[in-house]
Amino acid sequence: MQKQQKIIISVTNDLVVDQRVAKVCQTLTEMGFKVVLIGRELKGSLPIKRNYKVKRFKLFFNKGFLFYANYNIRLFFYLLGNKVDILWSNDLDTLPANYLASKVKGKKLVYDSHEYFTEVPELVKRPNVQKVWEAIEELILPKLKNVITVCDSIAKIYAEKYNININVVRNVPRKNKTFLTVKNLREEDKNIIIYQGAVNVNRGLEPLVEAMQYIDNTILYIIGEGDVFESIISLILELNLSHKVKMLGKIHFEILHDYTMQADLGVSLEENIGLNYKYALPNKLFDYINAKVPVLVSNLPEMAAIVNQYKVGETIDEITPNAIAKKINQLLTNKEQLKQYKANTTKAATELNWENEQKIIQDLVKEIK
Repeated sequence: MQKQQKIIISVTNDLVVDQRVAKVCQTLTEMGFKVVLIGRELKGSLPIKRNYKVKRFKLFFNKGFLFYANYNIRLFFYLLGNKVDILWSNDLDTLPANYLASKVKGKKLVYDSHEYFTEVPELVKRPNVQKVWEAIEELILPKLKNVITVCDSIAKIYAEKYNININVVRNVPRKNKTFLTVKNLREEDKNIIIYQGAVNVNRGLEPLVEAMQYIDNTILYIIGEGDVFESIISLILELNLSHKVKMLGKIHFEILHDYTMQADLGVSLEENIGLNYKYALPNKLFDYINAKVPVLVSNLPEMAAIVNQYKVGETIDEITPNAIAKKINQLLTNKEQLKQYKANTTKAATELNWENEQKIIQDLVKEIK
């Protein structure tokens, strides 16, 4: 009887809303691997229950250099002290510990880059810190044999920069959903706009909230948490928009679909700040499509390609309150066009789902180097 192989997967978030990692873990579990998922526990983190082992570190620091150092040291010694066959590192902030442990233990390593990490807005605005992460990336990536990322554009950059082969696994959702009873978002006959994802800088949230001043008979729901969560609340109060913009906070991804499908329009308005956002292909775009919700997205290469190919919504060039309000008003008043976009999501969802995408992971693991 063949021994069950063990994979330890690590990420720096608290696991509650990370759909990509959860899907990867489930795929590997279904393939017969013993999966252990490592994250961290924050103050206020929601409980999680999975059909594989989950461990969340409680750390002394939760921001900045000390956090990353604390996490990687803790992770390295955990990996060193546990039996494992394959290490699975998610994003550059878990890679130092995983790479070092893979060398010390002589184990296989998979690196899954969820974004162009060194070009995230938080680093673009801090060039000295950015250089540190670039140095880590340049030191380790050329030596890796099993690398995954989220879109063709980022894959091309890594392939050209480091002369390595990259597998693209997009952040598409599972097509099979469990429908649960959740809060009814509908208020009378008002339209519903939804934003789901990290409430972070340069996600177009500030101009979107300001745009709601000029969009009537509509409620915007923002689902998620992040660095600008409190400032978005302050902006809502300052503009007296509490009746038109609702902050729902963090919601388990297992029930997120049931909220999303109530919307008339889903938005993803990343600003073109750094290459990470320029080439963004976020979960939420595919989640909207899977929930049969038409979309409005920034006219950036990867997102625009999906929207234009499947004709599931429209793109916008200018991320300003006036431009957003004008575009949304046009979309919501053109009911026939919106109906057609919605109909097109059905076909798109049959192709853009994890059941199709996971085959790339299955093939990679079978041929792992």
